[in-house]
Amino acid sequence: MQGDQTEPLGDESEQLGEVHQAGTVELAVIGLGYVGLPLAREAATVGLRVVGLDRDPRVVAGLNAGRSHIDDVSDDDVRRMLAAGFTASTDDGCLARAQTVVICVPTPLNGDGGPDLSAVTAAVHAVAGRLRPGQLVVLESTTYPGTTEEVVRPLLEGASGLRAGADFALAFSPERIDPGTTGHGLRDTPKVVGGCTPSCAARAAAFYGKLVDTVVQAKGTREAEMAKLLENTYRHVNIALVNELAVISHELGVDLWDAIRCASTKPFGFQAFRPGAGVGGHCIPIDPNYLSYKVRSSLGYEFRFVELAQEINRRMPEYVVRRAQDLLNTAGRPLHGSRVLLLGVTYKPDVADQRETPAVPVARLLRQREAEVSFHDPHVREWCVDDVPVPRVDDLMAALRDHDLTILLQDHSSYDLPALSDAARLLFDTRGRIFRPGVEVL
Repeated sequence: MQGDQTEPLGDESEQLGEVHQAGTVELAVIGLGYVGLPLAREAATVGLRVVGLDRDPRVVAGLNAGRSHIDDVSDDDVRRMLAAGFTASTDDGCLARAQTVVICVPTPLNGDGGPDLSAVTAAVHAVAGRLRPGQLVVLESTTYPGTTEEVVRPLLEGASGLRAGADFALAFSPERIDPGTTGHGLRDTPKVVGGCTPSCAARAAAFYGKLVDTVVQAKGTREAEMAKLLENTYRHVNIALVNELAVISHELGVDLWDAIRCASTKPFGFQAFRPGAGVGGHCIPIDPNYLSYKVRSSLGYEFRFVELAQEINRRMPEYVVRRAQDLLNTAGRPLHGSRVLLLGVTYKPDVADQRETPAVPVARLLRQREAEVSFHDPHVREWCVDDVPVPRVDDLMAALRDHDLTILLQDHSSYDLPALSDAARLLFDTRGRIFRPGVEVL
């Protein structure tokens, strides 16, 4: 069963229709990060009145002054949002004026590897204290199947005395933001929506239909929650597959990158994934753990595919450091005391986002082996690992000549890769971009 299928009593327009009162706004977004701010921008672009709520006063002050803090939303975008009536606030009193409230807060892992829902529950409590009949509440934060029905709904109903599906609408719609990617934006990426009841789903679909070209209705909230985890678990498992193949292929003397190139020519039944120093970002290293947690806590056994993928992907930084040590040894130098330059410390190319970047464990392991670690990244001015600053080089070409080993961790488009290979004493390419004599490729 997908929760309580209670339908509104009487005329739906009176029960679940949009709230229209003086001073209302069409949308309140809770959490103005990589998910919430692009959503607020799209809503403001189509003419909706939008307010954003964030607990970080620096983020709020910056946005109200026309400054963005994320890669995918420019300062010009923010200024256009402000001109359209957007405001950011740290006061959750703004939620009472919203016809629709969308929760876009982080869901990291806790110390036990399970989901930390503290930000979600805090946001829900803020909504519950101001919930009015006719409002639509949507959770976009990634989580395990059942969260909307088992956590969010009881909190909203218990605090407000209102019923989902009868007095207010409640839905889950997984975010599909891909930071730094311009090929697919919010509008042209299909939006999955699952409601607690059919009327809830219809309200959510109608809202998102104003912002995106295609709305896909799931059977319910659990199916929508699972869809998000399926998308990212698929990537997690396949990345683990090619990461393990990278280790095996090196031992077998096989050029895996060429094998991937050849396999990619098949017009059906194959999608190319590529190995690397590890997995990073807000999805791949985190989201599959929610599914593992749910399987363990509800069913009492392990989700073996995910557990194995986690094990393989977690050990890639150590494998990279071991290969780096072998490369130095071949050149007659120990890793201990060698100067190692890391290029690109973000989790993906051409963004400043460092969430779960594998550069951190790589740097940590190099330091543990007493290498002298420096970094260069055109998108990062300062970088710390375990609260200890890592020196940043400004003159990249000079640094390449001065360091014993350079490791390309992220292939930012601004890097002149042939020039890097010409200048570096030793170059270890973990991205499979520089196939030239003298360059070690993962």
